[in-house]
Amino acid sequence: MVDTKSTVDDFPTEIPCHPRDELERRILRKLDLRMSILLVLNTMNLIDRTNISNARLQGFEKDLHLHGPQYATTLSILFVGYIIMQVPGNMFLHWLERPSVIIPSCMLAWGTISVLTGITTNYTGVLVARFFLGFAEAPFLPGIVFLISKWYKRDEVALRITLVACGFFLSSAFGSLFAAAILNGMEDKLGQAAWRWLFYIEGGITIVVAICAIFILPDFPHNTMWITPEERALIISRLAEDDCGKDDELEKQTTMQGLRDAVCDWKVWWFSVAAMFQIVGQSFFAYFPTLCATLGYDTTVTLLLCAPPWVFAGIVAFALTWYSDKKRRRYKYFVVSNALCALGFVISVFTMNKAARYISLFLMAPVISGYLVLLGWVNNTFAREPAKLAVAIAMTNSLGQTGSIIGSYVWPSSWGPTYRYSYAVCIATLGVSTGMFGCMYLHLRRLNEQIERDERDVKDIKELREPIGFRYLV
Repeated sequence: MVDTKSTVDDFPTEIPCHPRDELERRILRKLDLRMSILLVLNTMNLIDRTNISNARLQGFEKDLHLHGPQYATTLSILFVGYIIMQVPGNMFLHWLERPSVIIPSCMLAWGTISVLTGITTNYTGVLVARFFLGFAEAPFLPGIVFLISKWYKRDEVALRITLVACGFFLSSAFGSLFAAAILNGMEDKLGQAAWRWLFYIEGGITIVVAICAIFILPDFPHNTMWITPEERALIISRLAEDDCGKDDELEKQTTMQGLRDAVCDWKVWWFSVAAMFQIVGQSFFAYFPTLCATLGYDTTVTLLLCAPPWVFAGIVAFALTWYSDKKRRRYKYFVVSNALCALGFVISVFTMNKAARYISLFLMAPVISGYLVLLGWVNNTFAREPAKLAVAIAMTNSLGQTGSIIGSYVWPSSWGPTYRYSYAVCIATLGVSTGMFGCMYLHLRRLNEQIERDERDVKDIKELREPIGFRYLV
């Protein structure tokens, strides 16, 4: 691990000085431009993960002779590999310190696996492909969240995560449009079913994008080659100021120390279990085309109808996370997104009216914005300990993804087309997650009050456990 303090001290004194505000704006513009490639990467990540739900509308189950719960198992098996690799993947990223290599390499792997999914001929083949797809995708999301946390201040993180997560909205909205074009125009081309072309084309695009990303993505502030020494010094100093001064001992933690500290901190486990309930409540994501299909339209129209709710969700996510960063608050905005989603569930439970059910999809989709605020909240809570943060992000997301395994079985065809029982399960799990995060909110707020009292009453600054001015974002 490079000692960032000594790195700053070693900068040559002849570096030209620019007004700080001007230099800060310049480096943030440069950094945001480079980081924007993460939006494209995330879009392809989610397209390759969810294209199976679009393929389902065009003969996927029939051609592979799937029956009973086998389709649900092909969805859930991805998250087994996903859960296994997330913590090791982020630990390796923290140790190697080369996200510009690790993230695109993972992308090359899952793009190749996505292409190979198109040649599967039976249940076993697609099951194996989906397992290794999850294995390859696992380091991606916690890796990019950790990468963002190493460059931006705590009140800049949630909005940046949302900008990257726009890939989710783009993949959900325009991925459906792209899938509609392929499924409508590629049937029997070269003797291949249209759903197979869906995997070939989208996996191939992923491989090309991954190769480009190697030359665009940054590493960490101390080892990125395309920033000047002056810019490097500013980035490191602004992060230290945001954290009220880094603790050198925490900065020098090894990857294994970070693992130990994360595993021994009950807050990491609490975030993880609460995230699991939250993700069960969001399990309708994987079945969104199926829920649109209950409106009674053909495949092309159904996929076109999937787009507008996700465009709306993207607008809500921008507004919610921007305001969350601006006000330096997390929990209240998380509650707002869950409340909107629960309202959408209730509408769908009580009516089969087409207009009402379609409006309910607009209310349900923005729940993803609450999860983005949550990722920012986890980041803020453990920001002072980089090694621990890398593990905490991965643990929260990986253990939380057990909710995806459970959620894959919450939407059986036998509960359709109303899916009332499915919606009821989701309402209950969102209630549990909201309550659990509410407990964390109260705990962190109490810690902030204790820190404030300590600062007021202490006689010797060295006796303080936290730097002066440090507060948890709640």
